[in-house]
Amino acid sequence: MDHLRSLRYFLVVADELHFGRAAERLGIAQPPLSQRVKRLEAELGAKLFERGRRVTLTEAGEVLRAEARDLLSRWDRMTTLVAKAERGELDSLRAGVPPDLPGRVLAAILTKFAAECPAVRLDLQELTTAEQARLLADRELDAGLLQLPVDVVGLDLGPVVDTPLGVLLPRDSPLARRAELTLADLAGEGLVHAPRAAAPGSYDALLRTCWDHGFRPAAIRHARNPEFVLGLVLAGHGVAFEPGARKEPRVVWRPLEGAVLRARMAFAWPSVSPHPQAATLGKIAARILEDDGVSRIVPPSPGPRPWDAFYERS
Repeated sequence: MDHLRSLRYFLVVADELHFGRAAERLGIAQPPLSQRVKRLEAELGAKLFERGRRVTLTEAGEVLRAEARDLLSRWDRMTTLVAKAERGELDSLRAGVPPDLPGRVLAAILTKFAAECPAVRLDLQELTTAEQARLLADRELDAGLLQLPVDVVGLDLGPVVDTPLGVLLPRDSPLARRAELTLADLAGEGLVHAPRAAAPGSYDALLRTCWDHGFRPAAIRHARNPEFVLGLVLAGHGVAFEPGARKEPRVVWRPLEGAVLRARMAFAWPSVSPHPQAATLGKIAARILEDDGVSRIVPPSPGPRPWDAFYERS
């Protein structure tokens, strides 16, 4: 029995809830369609439809509809990728990166990937974590550099890079006289940060850590562009948390005592039928991100729960 075809037929009947209309859509006669569905029920050992004056899905039918859509989508994706690989057409990898990724890191990733995978063009797009997660789910991206924590159901993660954050503040701030700060030292200050919608998980984790360590921002100003962040900090609208010092004489960067604030990033890609070079991109990016002297690749723990590495408090 051709199970994939049977599942496709089943889905049409489940959509129409009418064997006659389903047969019309499929371009076949109704009796063979009914017989195929009955054979599928027999193989599964479950009744999929209630057949009376109206056709309705049983509980087993509802389960199969959800699973069949997912299975057929994976099959179609797999056959498309295999066909493209056979024709030598897997020549591009669509990947998202955060808008604030430093230019030197971006250039290094592009250069290193081109050297290791010369036959594949890396198509990078500036996208927030939330945008990347949606596009990965819709298969409109092959990989994405995500700010963690984030929902990774249906995704595989590459190496996770952990980076301590420090404080960016105006050079004339009284706090600039100190070599190191605590979060409690920032009490009364505002905060300049990317909007929550860009990366809800990391936004919430950062604010929770701030509150736990005595810093409740007087106000939060949202800024996406690094230059806009700088402008708001210089204008006295708040401090910002960044991984390292800027080459800008009007601001200073100070580390946080105990490195209590940390940012974590990792490339992610669909678990099912991934692009063949997605994992390679993840490893390349992790090595480059780690090469700043302060970041480190988080060693994988044996048998962790999926959320352990991304929801812990530092």
